[in-house]
Amino acid sequence: MHRILCAGIILLLSSACLPGIHSLSSKSHLNVPPKEAGELSLFTQSELEELFHDQSVPLRSDDPAPAPSPVSVPENQVGMRSLNLPISDESSDDFNLEILSGNTLGRKKEFDIPIVINEKVEHFLHYFQTTARNSFSNWLARSEKYIPFMREVLKEKGLPEDLVYLSMIESGFNPYAYSRSKAMGPWQFIYLTGKRYGLKSNWWVDERRDPEKSTIAAAGYLKDLYDMFECWYLAAAGYNAGENKIAIGMKRYRTEDFWELTKYRYLKQETKHYVPQMIAAALLAKDPEKYGFIGIEYQEPLRYDKVMVPPAMDLRLIAKACEITVEELKELNPELRRWCTPPDVPEYEIKIPFGKQDLFLKNFESLRPGGKTSFKTHIVKKGETLQQIARLYRVELEPILEINRLEKRSRLSAGTNLLIPLPKEKEIKPGPLASKPSGEKGRLSGSEEITYIIKKGDTLWSIANEMGVNIGAPSAWNKLHPEKKLMPGDQLKIKVLEGDTPLVASQNEKGKKEIIYVVKTGDSLWSIASKHNVSISEIKNWNNLDGNDRIYPSDRLKLKVGSPKS
Repeated sequence: MHRILCAGIILLLSSACLPGIHSLSSKSHLNVPPKEAGELSLFTQSELEELFHDQSVPLRSDDPAPAPSPVSVPENQVGMRSLNLPISDESSDDFNLEILSGNTLGRKKEFDIPIVINEKVEHFLHYFQTTARNSFSNWLARSEKYIPFMREVLKEKGLPEDLVYLSMIESGFNPYAYSRSKAMGPWQFIYLTGKRYGLKSNWWVDERRDPEKSTIAAAGYLKDLYDMFECWYLAAAGYNAGENKIAIGMKRYRTEDFWELTKYRYLKQETKHYVPQMIAAALLAKDPEKYGFIGIEYQEPLRYDKVMVPPAMDLRLIAKACEITVEELKELNPELRRWCTPPDVPEYEIKIPFGKQDLFLKNFESLRPGGKTSFKTHIVKKGETLQQIARLYRVELEPILEINRLEKRSRLSAGTNLLIPLPKEKEIKPGPLASKPSGEKGRLSGSEEITYIIKKGDTLWSIANEMGVNIGAPSAWNKLHPEKKLMPGDQLKIKVLEGDTPLVASQNEKGKKEIIYVVKTGDSLWSIASKHNVSISEIKNWNNLDGNDRIYPSDRLKLKVGSPKS
């Protein structure tokens, strides 16, 4: 009877790490195959001696002697990524077994990750109930907003649903959580790992903050870690410290037991505490009332619809179409870093409140600007001004100011991304060096040669744009390589048509008629000018507007137009 009881205890203990499971989709996470002869044991010598105290247990020749582990200051401990607890590395890791039946737990009865309660787990249980009680209460309140759909994602990927508690200890389910190691979002991805699992991070978006996309990425990473270590504790430690760190430690100390690995000084305190935090968070979150967390006001589960919108679409306009505030729209789309959707994609899938899709589609068509406009992203160089950038792209300054929410006096920082609106009709307008009939091939009728003095920051491409000539022409005229670096003060020969100017001239008044335009919700001077193929300065002149005047819905504007753009 005694031997049967001991064998049962061994099986229970070994459920913490499950060697031999190679496929999450085809095998249960709790099936434990028999160990083969010669395989390393998951138990330390002290554990074996305690379990079989009345029997002789031979020493394993390959058991590494535990190195002394003095208490050290945690490295790179940051906010929610690691909680500083008074836990000594020399504290006992002997297991205090507690059989957790499904009937004793709270709302989500059973666990699908291995649960072991030892002294370190108990420390975190106590810490969350006392010192960190307010923080953990906030985490619990947010948990119901994100856990339901996170569980669905993990379930679809064939992973234990209780891995959601990694997100709890990583960020407290906060999409905007940011660490000193530059990890971001509810699952705290660093840039390179996020990129490896398909998360974009640039000037316009940071998908590490997207709860849905980051959960999908985290599921992929955890799946790979489990396939590597075949143990959820080691997989979780690898998620925190990196898979290479854990793999090297297992090889160096000849162990596949997370708890054994924590006895050495090799792992940082943050990683040693990571698995106990996850277990404690799971225990508390599944039955908060049992641990004294009563009266938590849980947030509503996150629900939304998705719609496709054009690039560089103002979030204010999308919010108006949904009849919500911009803040509500941003809360559903924390990945958006700027005031508009990304300009570098044909369309962008944006989340709107659940049940608002029909209302959005009804309102959006009447609110969106009617002009066909393309955009270019300009990265500001040191010393550039808004006026220089406007001249570079041969557009007026006002549209740049309006679409980027800037003022004429705004200072630009190097590296800032600006959106430059380029009306398609102007973008495809033939340049002054359009090809001539075959009899005039290679000749410029009525052209003149000017000398251009190179300024700091000039390139052959920017000079061609500024002078209104074909991009490859300056390099051909001056026999230069297209990528040659230009030096300020050098001279270039530029051939332009007589009377041509690099700036876009206002259209001829002949053939135009005067109309009265009634301003609609969402209109701006730029959108009206783009729609009717006129300039903002012309609209201001026709209506006696100055730089401080604003337009409002139902205002009436006088326009001189040909035919509006379709």
